[in-house]
Amino acid sequence: GTYHVLEACRLYGDRIRRIVIASSDKAYGDCEALPYTESTPLAARNPYDVSKSCTDLIAQSYASSYGLPVALARCGNIFGPGDLHWNRLIPGTIRSLLRGERPIIRSDGTLVRDYLFVEDAVDAYLALARWLDATTDRHDGCAFNFSSDQPLSVLQMTELVQHACDRKDLEPVILSEARGEIREQHLDSTRALRELKWRAKTELPIALNATVDWYRRYLRCDVAQEAMNPLPMPRPMKARASA
Repeated sequence: GTYHVLEACRLYGDRIRRIVIASSDKAYGDCEALPYTESTPLAARNPYDVSKSCTDLIAQSYASSYGLPVALARCGNIFGPGDLHWNRLIPGTIRSLLRGERPIIRSDGTLVRDYLFVEDAVDAYLALARWLDATTDRHDGCAFNFSSDQPLSVLQMTELVQHACDRKDLEPVILSEARGEIREQHLDSTRALRELKWRAKTELPIALNATVDWYRRYLRCDVAQEAMNPLPMPRPMKARASA
């Protein structure tokens, strides 16, 4: 997908002012030196992480070879209203708690990650686009890390979500089944502050409260919609003629 977009930008380069690639901290893979800086090598190994590394390398090759105005935004784990991927930690935990169910943690709960509110991620993309507009030098696919600079374990984040949902009574079920996960991964966004004047503005409790409020409304509407439009009854199976 990234290749096709960049190839179209190359063909119609006179119409392209800037290209911001929505990358991820996963592009770095598993590195011992923490936090990750933009100079950390791309050392991804599992397929998802490798796909992110490939995206970055393709984008940088188009910037270097064809002079396209490309920059990379490597964000931590983005969360906020509108995310319906229930297998992700924050949406899945919120839905479980609002349903009165114990949340499920597939890992052992000690994995450490960055969490970035979606409004701060949008500000990051816009700040990077403005930077591309303002600079006249070749960019060669410059990368910037964007994070809250507040790494948390899965259990710590789950506890914060429990507090936001006012369901501390529902203790998580820890399965310890996750395999191949990076144990600890978080970003240093000093460069973004220095060169883009960007920093995450939304305090985590405020971001979680806003997120939980959205899911309360969404799940309430979802239940109401199902009540108004119940699923049709399945048709009875036709009896097969005997041989």
